[in-house]
Amino acid sequence: MELIEPEFAVACFLPPDVAELRTQVSDHSWLSPDRSFSIMIQVCCLDRDPAGGGWAMNRNASNLESCSDCPIRYSAVCSRCEPGELARMEAAKRYLRFKSGERIVWAGDEMDFVASVVSGTATLSQTMEDGRTQMVGLMLPSDFLGRPGRSVAPYDVTAASDITLCCFRRKPFEEMMRQSPQIGRRLLEMTLDELDAARDWMLVLGRKTAREKIASLLLSLARRAAVRERAAVGDGVVLDLPISREAMADYLGLTLETVSRQITALKRDGVIALEGMRKVAVPDLGVLVQEAGASWSVGDCSGGSSMPCGFAGRA
Repeated sequence: MELIEPEFAVACFLPPDVAELRTQVSDHSWLSPDRSFSIMIQVCCLDRDPAGGGWAMNRNASNLESCSDCPIRYSAVCSRCEPGELARMEAAKRYLRFKSGERIVWAGDEMDFVASVVSGTATLSQTMEDGRTQMVGLMLPSDFLGRPGRSVAPYDVTAASDITLCCFRRKPFEEMMRQSPQIGRRLLEMTLDELDAARDWMLVLGRKTAREKIASLLLSLARRAAVRERAAVGDGVVLDLPISREAMADYLGLTLETVSRQITALKRDGVIALEGMRKVAVPDLGVLVQEAGASWSVGDCSGGSSMPCGFAGRA
C-alpha cells in the first residue's frame, strides 16, 4: 500500500479504565476514499492525576525505580529528605520521558508542574520579537525545572537528548515544601548555587578567551562527572557532551569554526582526548582547571544546579 504523508493529526485521549483500548496506544492513519489526503490519529492513554485533579497524559510515565535507588537521590531537591518525607514524594511523583528535540515547555505557557532531571539534558532558550533565539542554560541530571509560586514558564525548554523527568504537580509540591522544610532548604541551596554559576558565567563570556571559554564549559560538565565518580582534582573523568558543537558555539558566543579549532587545540595539547563524536576524556582535571583560568577546584562542587545563563557577541 502506498504511504502518504499525513496532512492532519488528531490526538485521542482515552481513560486507562477503558481496558479494551489500553493496548492500542499507537499511531493510526486513515486514507480518504479518493486518496487525496490522510489523517494521522494518535491514541494516548490518560492516567489519574496524582493530585486528584482529573486526567493527566501518560508519556510512558511508569515508575522507573524507588526513590532510594534513584541515580540523583543525593544531589536533587529531595537529597535532604527524611524517610517519611521521601515516602510522600515517592507517592506523588510521575516520570515523564521526552525524545531528543521535543519541546518540554514553551516560554509563556502555564506550567502546572515542577520536575527534577533524572537523566538526559535539556536546553533553556529565549526568543526575541524578531525571531532571534539564544540558548541561556543547560539542564543536567539533578537540576530542578520550574519554580514554586510561579505559574508561567520564563524560557523555552527543549530536550537536547532523550530525557527523563521526575515530575510533581506544582500545588502539591508547594504544600510538601510547607510540610517538609528540608525540601525548601535544599531548593534554596540549589538556587544560590545557580546564582553563583550565573555570576561565574558572566566572567567567562565577558573576559575569557575562546580557548578558556571552551575549557570552562568542559570543566563545568567535568565537575558534575567528578561528583558522581568521587574524583579528586588530579584524577581523570570521562564525560558525554550533552550538546552539539553548533549549540556550544551559540551558548558561548563563538563561531562553529572557533569551537572546532579550540577543541582540536585542547586535544593536541593533551588537555582532553576525544572518544567518538560526543565523548570527552579529561586525563587530569587540574590541567583543565588551569586552562579554564579557574580559581576553584572540582571538589567544591556538590552538584544540583543548572548550567548558567549568558550572552555574548560572536568571536
